[in-house]
Amino acid sequence: MVVLNKIYTRTGDKGTTALGNGDRVAKHDARVAAYGTTDELNAFLGVTRIHADGEVDAALARIQNDLFDLGADLCRPDMAKDADAEYPPLRIVSSQVQRLEDEIDAMNVHLEPLRSFILPGGTALAAQLHVCRTVARRAERLSVELAQAEDINADVVTYLNRLSDWFFVAARIANDDGRSDVLWVPGANR
Repeated sequence: MVVLNKIYTRTGDKGTTALGNGDRVAKHDARVAAYGTTDELNAFLGVTRIHADGEVDAALARIQNDLFDLGADLCRPDMAKDADAEYPPLRIVSSQVQRLEDEIDAMNVHLEPLRSFILPGGTALAAQLHVCRTVARRAERLSVELAQAEDINADVVTYLNRLSDWFFVAARIANDDGRSDVLWVPGANR
């Protein structure tokens, strides 16, 4: 369990931070960028939840918790050493991805197929969900980049990929089941 009785430690004053295994790396390290962007996404979700209620808010709360799991996963390198760890490292698992897929499928039942790309916007909730979608894509890109240099849990990338799809479909639901989507009109302002 985490105990934070002092918020500042001064250990990062020279531009380094500790990973979950205690290793110190530069604050601009690819791993830190990936889990830092996941944390940024989680903060955007906090703002998004201001506009949500009911099941959407409950789903966003579940996703926020998953994103902390995902950050914990990314901040702990050396997956090969998981069995030797003092306590089992937290890793994203396929059932978390499956839950997102099931929720996407359930939401998508209410939507007409797209006949045009849509622009981010519409209701306040939909606009915020589109922001979350784009930040999730950035976290995914950074995680893919990290995976090319270091070993990471493949379910992290899959989760982030599916999550951006979840945000897209949820934004359409927030736009009156897609009826208030803002459609892209190619070349409209030429």
